Amino acid sequence: MTQNGSDELQPERAMVVVAHPDDAEFMVAGTVAKWAARGAEVTYVVITNGNKGSEDPDMTSTLLAEIREAEQRAAGDILGVKHFEFLGYEDGYLVHTLELRRDITRLIRRYRPDIVVTFDPTARFMFDSYANHPDHRAAGDATVDAIFPSARDRLTFPELLIDGLKPHKVKELWMGSGAGTNANVWVDISETIELKKKALAAHPSQLSEEVAEFAAEMARGQAGEQNFEYAEAFRRIIFDQPREARLEQRRQKSN
Repeated sequence: MTQNGSDELQPERAMVVVAHPDDAEFMVAGTVAKWAARGAEVTYVVITNGNKGSEDPDMTSTLLAEIREAEQRAAGDILGVKHFEFLGYEDGYLVHTLELRRDITRLIRRYRPDIVVTFDPTARFMFDSYANHPDHRAAGDATVDAIFPSARDRLTFPELLIDGLKPHKVKELWMGSGAGTNANVWVDISETIELKKKALAAHPSQLSEEVAEFAAEMARGQAGEQNFEYAEAFRRIIFDQPREARLEQRRQKSN
């Protein structure tokens, strides 16, 4: 169990890759606000345009995409996000393709993050009443594969080299764990929970104030047995660990 009580888990550069506008606020807003306040340069990558999420019969897909991008920028500004990348894929139809993986690889090489946060692609069902959105799973899968091995390997997507984008090794992958399943790191967001709620409220086309309060209660639940009130939970993968550390993990897993 790891707690974010020191500067050990403070990145210089972080990237959050999600499927839809507002996904990041649910998963990692409190952590992003904490990192940004301490000087981290945070980049949001939103893969789809979010143009399906409306029950308004007068709403068009084009208008909704414009609204949701503006809402995402406003929410990110509240948290201190430095860069925004909107890839413009169609909402609801996302699949893990080489094109998608190349697009994410391109951004990883451009911004060179220490930590990348995304969805856990293995999370098919969360809680007893929620099936994880297929766009979330596709986004997580493509991002994990972009980190390793695509962003690292020089000869993968050689066209990126032509664009001057050299290989980059991400130090850590953090996968959002809304239900706490497989979590091994909990970030104390007690000092940023109000910013998380405010950022969620910046998505009025999708979310109500009640949803923001519900998210706060989820964060209280994620804290679990940690010694703080609110938390965001993640499964943390550390790349390029010393051989001794890898062997110790294997020993612990086998016991």
